[in-house]
Amino acid sequence: MAGKEYDFVIAGGGSAASTCAMRLVRDFGFSVLILERGPRETAPLMKMPAGYMKYLNREDFLEMHHTVPQPQLGGRGPIVPVARALGGGSAVNAMVYMRGQKDDYDSWANWLGSNQEWSYADMLPHFKGVEQNSRFSEPYHGIAGNLRISEPGYLSEAAEDYMKACQSLGHPYNPDFNGERQNGVGVMQHTYGTWNGRKERSDAKKAYLDPLAGNENLEIVTGAQVDRIIVENGRAVGLAYRVGPEVRTVRAAREVLVAAGTYNSAKLMMLSGLGPAEHLRSFGIDVLADLPGVGENLQDHHEVPVIAAAKGKYGYFGEDRGLKSVINGLEYLLFNAGPVTTTGIETCLFYDPDGGDRPTIQLYCVPIVYLDRDLSSAEPTWGVTFTSCLLRPKARGTVKLRSADPGDKPLVNCNFFGDPDDLRITLASLRYAREIMATEPFKSKLKVELLPGAAMTDDAALTKFCGQTVKTNYHPSGSLRMGPENDPMSVVDARLKVRGVDNLRVIDCSIIPLIPSGNTNAPAMGIGSKAASLIAQDHGKAA
Repeated sequence: MAGKEYDFVIAGGGSAASTCAMRLVRDFGFSVLILERGPRETAPLMKMPAGYMKYLNREDFLEMHHTVPQPQLGGRGPIVPVARALGGGSAVNAMVYMRGQKDDYDSWANWLGSNQEWSYADMLPHFKGVEQNSRFSEPYHGIAGNLRISEPGYLSEAAEDYMKACQSLGHPYNPDFNGERQNGVGVMQHTYGTWNGRKERSDAKKAYLDPLAGNENLEIVTGAQVDRIIVENGRAVGLAYRVGPEVRTVRAAREVLVAAGTYNSAKLMMLSGLGPAEHLRSFGIDVLADLPGVGENLQDHHEVPVIAAAKGKYGYFGEDRGLKSVINGLEYLLFNAGPVTTTGIETCLFYDPDGGDRPTIQLYCVPIVYLDRDLSSAEPTWGVTFTSCLLRPKARGTVKLRSADPGDKPLVNCNFFGDPDDLRITLASLRYAREIMATEPFKSKLKVELLPGAAMTDDAALTKFCGQTVKTNYHPSGSLRMGPENDPMSVVDARLKVRGVDNLRVIDCSIIPLIPSGNTNAPAMGIGSKAASLIAQDHGKAA
């Protein structure tokens, strides 16, 4: 592909990249090349709302990152998978559509000192602009975009019971977590909707890229491993990449855009000579820009479970096996209904265990016995899992190079519970999850607490349990943070331009300074849309 130029070349084809590429091509008439390392398509089963569960522990469309051993977790290094497919996380995730809180984005604007830039008021049109919501419209939602958003097609008995139990404990029912307030209990909306008469996943590829099929201004190369940003005289001019054994280069007439995901965007920057000087030199990499913040500020939502077995058949145990799985499959294929039309992640509670108005925990109800992929301490059975997900962890991790070989995964230090307050809030929520289980309708339907076990009550034992079971909520963010001019650890400015290099921007969740209070697929798409507007403005086109 050497010799052919595009206005913009994008390293990565995930949610943010797909959103940005769509707008650059459709709205502004630029030419764009997307280089995605994963396949163009996932499996047909992944289109079905429940289908992703079959791939959670497989590497067909995921790259598993074994984080470095964590002393505060007893030496355990949790596994964090990231997407490896066109559409990124939106093509493989549990489809929860959550933007976060108004305060999240206003804190970005305050941090940047940018008045309204990146505030909630600034970001809301980007969320609404890409959305086609099945239930809500103004003032918080859009109906004219192509990203289908709706509730799950099926709710379990446990989901209904969860909402009733939480309301009994004083939490308000919230019909829209992306609306006026986040507090309360309710059903989560998903990137899921009706496509050609069938209820299916609504990922970034299907919503943003497929409608541009045949547009000569968009080209997508999959199976493309980007090895390096080509920088000449302080200016990013292209990308070096591989497709199988073939080494290729491509040049950008205007800019190079980095959107390889929080781990791999930081890795790509460092392999290209953009990062902490000492760290790069230790691998024999020439330093083109000393950026000490590259790979710092890593944040991720993480969660700890409370698991209980039920007295009878309750939840989704066994629904994906044997005759039951055949019946459910036929119900979906023939009637577009039944358990296959749900992700199983249906309801949650947003609250603060300390009693504050701003939620610090997203407490999920999962109608199965659910543990992380490196644990097997609870046998599958009928029951429920309540997972306390910390919304704004104070601890920060890092992404470092493992070697100078582009084929090696980066070295990830997740640092879960690296700040004592993160553990304190999680312990408080774990105890509150038990209160919900002791409230009707659960009190009459649950038989025994499997994990951590009702006898485990003291802080020391529960702290050890948290270390043994804490898992990612799949939202790594912040490794190339956006910040003001006077912040030496910021990698990009408020227009997403990389400091010290011309014509280079980062446009994915790695730019996040403070992680939003909720699932990050919606923020990734919002960042991608905002990035397209900034780029268009800087190249003389009205956004």
